[in-house]
Amino acid sequence: MTVAPALAQEDDVGGEAEESEGDIDGLIQAQGTIGAVIILLGSIVLLMVCTEKLISYLARASLNMKMSLFALAILFTGFEFDDTILAFVFSAGELEGAALGTALGTGLAITGITLAGAAIVRPFPVDLPTDYLVIFAVSPLILVPFVLLGTLTFVHGIVLIGFFILSFAYVILRERQRDAPVFRNTEFGQEIEDIRTDGGVGRPNSLEEIPEDRLLGELADSGIVWLVLSSIALAGIVFAAMLLEGGSEAVIEGFGINQTVFGATFLTLILTFEDIMLTIEPIRRGFPEIGVGNVIGSVLFSVTGNVGVILLLSEISIDSSVLTLHLPAVIIVTALAAYFLYEGHLRRWHGFLLGGLYVAYWLIAIVVFGGVPIGN
Repeated sequence: MTVAPALAQEDDVGGEAEESEGDIDGLIQAQGTIGAVIILLGSIVLLMVCTEKLISYLARASLNMKMSLFALAILFTGFEFDDTILAFVFSAGELEGAALGTALGTGLAITGITLAGAAIVRPFPVDLPTDYLVIFAVSPLILVPFVLLGTLTFVHGIVLIGFFILSFAYVILRERQRDAPVFRNTEFGQEIEDIRTDGGVGRPNSLEEIPEDRLLGELADSGIVWLVLSSIALAGIVFAAMLLEGGSEAVIEGFGINQTVFGATFLTLILTFEDIMLTIEPIRRGFPEIGVGNVIGSVLFSVTGNVGVILLLSEISIDSSVLTLHLPAVIIVTALAAYFLYEGHLRRWHGFLLGGLYVAYWLIAIVVFGGVPIGN
């Protein structure tokens, strides 16, 4: 694997990301094992609080700006910022294969863990246009012709990033032009329709009052203010996720836990906890628009945009296991999830099937390929 000479200046970006990640890890490890456990628990609390705030802020921004909550959810939760930082770190350390593995592993975990978990915890109705689901299902297939060539290059990265940008832009523009938003059959969607019928006056009952409503006063009617607060909450989520990752690594080392066993169980949940919260919690609170928007946006970004970013920094020689196991697994699970969403209601057995396929993937990777699979 070689770093493209024309992109040598990008090493500075990767170096800065690696240094930032290293500073956080070093700070956590300096606290000792007990300190790492405290940081780990604190990061979980911070992640939960910021997720709750993001849900409330996005719903208010959607209402005040008369924008689709689904479109806002894709914009704010679809980008996997922590995975992009990790891609910079891996690429700077000439670990491009690991960066690709993280991207594919995230795409698989989003459906195999987060969407599956949401369906099991609380089955919910789905109201999505077929074209959105086609984009979702097709996204991992874009990688196939490139992977068959044996080496992913800068040009492939440009194509993947272009597909990601066009897909996001298409969904957002389509939502702006729709007379009725997606998920209009949810409690929040129906309340929005009632408010519009009454002349746009009032606030949905599903939007429980939060302290910020009183603190902001008249500014609470500004959608821009809620977007700014959403950005702050999202930054808190990304920071909490980084602390969560660093704390879990320190705990592994401190307690001498077998990394393979820990990685295949608890660590995978730790590293996907951000997406679990951003999917299950909105659905539990009656905002499936945010949960499904996170799933579709995250998968789309992971297998196109994030892989494209990696290829802007370096070329990747494709390992045979990518063709025989990892990419096919992402394609199959994503297509199956798209079909379940197309049916109009995500049911509990859908979740068990998606989760079972994810577990089967891990077992095949460990037993057949002799090691933990690539990914989170």
